[in-house]
Amino acid sequence: MTNFTQDQLTQLKAAMQKRYTQLQEEIRSELLHSENGFDVNLADDIHNIPDDIDTALIDRQIIEMRELDVSLKQFMELEFGDCIDCDEEIGFDRLMAHPSAQRCITCQSQYEKAFPHESNPSL
Repeated sequence: MTNFTQDQLTQLKAAMQKRYTQLQEEIRSELLHSENGFDVNLADDIHNIPDDIDTALIDRQIIEMRELDVSLKQFMELEFGDCIDCDEEIGFDRLMAHPSAQRCITCQSQYEKAFPHESNPSL
């Protein structure tokens, strides 16, 4: 794990948990405020999703929640804060801005150039 101070670790954990909660609330709000309503029991059938629900937005939010789950697991296992590509420190400021970051800025830029389709939603 990158050498963060105890205060930084506390801030990072709180930022991850806060963002996760925000994402849950955003998804719930999107589903509840759809024009036609949304029956969670019918969620397994993609054809029952109302047209006014922004599925691309929800897809991105779910992906970010999964990334946060990974980050929290790494945090608990003391394997947090290092880039998954180059093993260099991601950096406190980047992690505070994007708590689910798995790559340093340099590697993330290279990844986005190499895999531009990865940033497109797939729900």
